[in-house]
Amino acid sequence: MSAEHVRVPLVQPGTRAELAEVEARILAERGRVSLLYQVLLNSEPIASGWERLLTAVRQQTGVPASLRELIILRVAVLNGARFEFDAHVAHAEKAGVGARKIEAVWEPELSPLFDPTERLVLELADRMTRDIVVPDALMERLRAHFDSRGIVEVVATVAAYNMVSRLLVALNVSH
Repeated sequence: MSAEHVRVPLVQPGTRAELAEVEARILAERGRVSLLYQVLLNSEPIASGWERLLTAVRQQTGVPASLRELIILRVAVLNGARFEFDAHVAHAEKAGVGARKIEAVWEPELSPLFDPTERLVLELADRMTRDIVVPDALMERLRAHFDSRGIVEVVATVAAYNMVSRLLVALNVSH
């Protein structure tokens, strides 16, 4: 990973005593302090809240890992966040998403490779990312498949990874 064009300084772990607690939480949850977190550590409150929110989204919801990772990949593609896409390919593979589906998230229209539930959450990702507004008809289809908690969790996943990818793009975090 190259950091030469990142628009803020990277905070090297262990260099600022006031960040020790948040760095310890990041290490405990993620196993390392990634380039993204080295950027976020410029603001302790943001890094801390970010870590808590994204840990909840990735590890504490009922969204199946394969759906979550497809959402993340699609949002990364739509927002031009190659760094995020590349960071999640291995997670998608581990969740059982095949190579053909991973490649298919790059297609402008949703591929017939995706099953109906995958297409549903990917359509949600497309609408929320491209149009912001989710049509009532799409929300009704989501209600037919997910309970209230599930809807909040898939919507929050799309929203959270729009936040991630847009921060990465704005601060030029890339390879």
